[in-house]
Amino acid sequence: MIAFEVNDMTCGHCAGSITEALKAVDGQAKFTVDPTRHLVTIESTDVDPNKLRDAIEDAGYTPVRVEEGTVNACAQATSCCGQQH
Repeated sequence: MIAFEVNDMTCGHCAGSITEALKAVDGQAKFTVDPTRHLVTIESTDVDPNKLRDAIEDAGYTPVRVEEGTVNACAQATSCCGQQH
């Protein structure tokens, strides 16, 4: 499993944008995109994790690769909508 902390993903719109970007890179992968925890997890079929990271960046976000269990679930950020979610 590949995981990214994306602190600037804070709402459903952000999650949708990231999901679409990841599907464009690996349509067969399973994704969990959780704006509440600022966490994206990916079970990719055979795609380089750097390509997945690049897809998230190209969607306008700042992914940081993390090891499972080390994600700061309490991160606070202002959303793309200007609200905290």
